[in-house]
Amino acid sequence: MGRAHDIRIAPSLLSADFGNLAEAVGEVATATSWLHVDVMDAHFVPNLTIGPPVVASLRRHSGAFFDCHLMMTDPGRYLEAFRDAGASSVTVHAEVGGTGELLAAARRLGLGAGLALNPDTPFSAAAPFLAELDLLLLMTVFPGFGGQEFMASVLPKIAEARAAIDAAGLEVALEVDGGISPTTIGEVARAGARVFVAGSAVFGHERPWQAVEELRAAAGAAIRRPSPA
Repeated sequence: MGRAHDIRIAPSLLSADFGNLAEAVGEVATATSWLHVDVMDAHFVPNLTIGPPVVASLRRHSGAFFDCHLMMTDPGRYLEAFRDAGASSVTVHAEVGGTGELLAAARRLGLGAGLALNPDTPFSAAAPFLAELDLLLLMTVFPGFGGQEFMASVLPKIAEARAAIDAAGLEVALEVDGGISPTTIGEVARAGARVFVAGSAVFGHERPWQAVEELRAAAGAAIRRPSPA
């Protein structure tokens, strides 16, 4: 997964051309080693996307880190299937409950263990599990559809999570998903995120690999820039 403070751009396949997913993966392969795979069950969120068979097909075309975001009511039933398909990490939602058991099951299967919080779910829902996490995903849109507008109201929660992770000395990757673009990534980076999921900002660009590089550069510049007095 890499070091927790490394800046990583994870292109979201939700915004790629589903008729040419392997080609889309190839378009960003030189720019990033992460891919964000949005799995939706049409129950936990109002959309239906892809499952283990598609992940397995993509794995034949890519050695990337598959960051699988399980927006599902019952993700525990499918953890093994995603592991067998080639997932590198699975992120479950705190809102579905059974968080401790799900994280433990992911680890038993050799998967990276991630936890996601919706915009209106407080950081306190994740705090008891920080030591069990490889990744904490904070949503800056309500999950279900790509191309939504970034919710700046989540920035204090990002900062709260960054402070808690650092205070505990944990190597937890802090990831943000929703409305990430060249105009929003700076403030998200300054709040403390280091992994940025970007869909339309990457795959809506005529050169997706260039979009990844530009986003990474913008995040790095924001982190290095002194905070306003």
